Amino acid sequence: VQLVESGGGLVQAGGSLRLSCVASGFTFDENGIGWLRQSPGKEREGITCMQTSDGNTYYADSVKGRFTISSNNANNTVWLQMNSLKPEDTAVYYCARCDMEAGSRYFDYWGQGTQVTVSS
Repeated sequence: VQLVESGGGLVQAGGSLRLSCVASGFTFDENGIGWLRQSPGKEREGITCMQTSDGNTYYADSVKGRFTISSNNANNTVWLQMNSLKPEDTAVYYCARCDMEAGSRYFDYWGQGTQVTVSS
């Protein structure tokens, strides 16, 4: 399994960024795909997971209504559109394979990460 993220950078508060990820070694039809993030001094947070097999998508409360996950299953590409960015969104963002079961989310593989910095 391999996941490669791109698209991070520096943006002002209120701005937008779109992250991209190309995955290999599994298909989005079989597994979910999502994003994690980690800020300095904080635990890694699963912010979204999408299962195209059943149309189920999860967003953490911290990003709900501002971030949108989408994918092209034909070429195993996933995007994270991030709008109305806040300084507290500053983190390293990781594309990750995920699954959802019984109300819980599991992330088992992730990429190297891409830095997103939001200035105030």
